[in-house]
Formats: sequence, C-alpha cells, structure tokens
Amino acid sequence: MSPPSHGMLHHLELWVPDIHRAVASLGWLLEALGYALFQSWEGGRSWRLGATYLVIEHSSALTAEDHDRLRPGLNHLAFHVEDAATVEELVADAAGHGWHLMFPERHPYAGGGQHYAAYLENDDGFEVELVAINSPEGK
Repeated sequence: MSPPSHGMLHHLELWVPDIHRAVASLGWLLEALGYALFQSWEGGRSWRLGATYLVIEHSSALTAEDHDRLRPGLNHLAFHVEDAATVEELVADAAGHGWHLMFPERHPYAGGGQHYAAYLENDDGFEVELVAINSPEGK
C-alpha cells in the first residue's frame, strides 16, 4: 500500500444513537463496499479501506438521539461503486439491512441524467449515495 497523499481523508467518525442498529446497516454497507473490520469495542466499530477508515460509535456525550441530515453538519456520505449493476444489487439488499431508497420515483437518476446513483437512508437518518463509476449513458 502506498503512503496516503497529502490532504487525503484519514478517518471519519459518526456518532450514532444505537450501535447495534448502526452495525447492522452501516457495517453491512461498508463490508459490501470492500471495507474490512478494523477495530471493535463495546460502544463502537471501525472499518478500513486502504489508508482511510470510518468509525461508528455510540458516545455517552451525545446531546441528542436523532441525526438530521438537514441540519448543519453531515448531510451524506458518497461512495464510488464499481458499476450500475452493483448499485442495483446493493439497493436490492439494502432493505434487509435497515436502508430505504430515497427518491424512488427518480431512481437511479435522482442526481441528474448522467449520474447513475442510489440514495439510501437508514433508520437513524444517515444518508449514503452510491455512485456508479462506470454508468450507462443517459436515461
């Protein structure tokens, strides 16, 4: 593995209201995207892909129980996905892991005609965008 580039994301930490629910949804997705479990402790987990890792943690310092992507702060995480077929496979499996398809009437072009992606929200209100690297041309 080559050393990280200057400015590359080192890690991201999400505080969640329920660690077990977060592991079931976010953990499933991260592993489906190729991340490997990196660390595990009573109140949290982390997954790593290359030099970057993502942490989910239930902290006793939480000041609220609900995440609202429309408030200041994190709106969503976007991940590259191999191709459109893989986006659709993930969407099909997502419901069994606590995810709901957002904008179903515009799927898979909710981001525009040249942007093949799925927008998913989990039961805790976290949104992810799964973007096909090699997408079909137009609608």
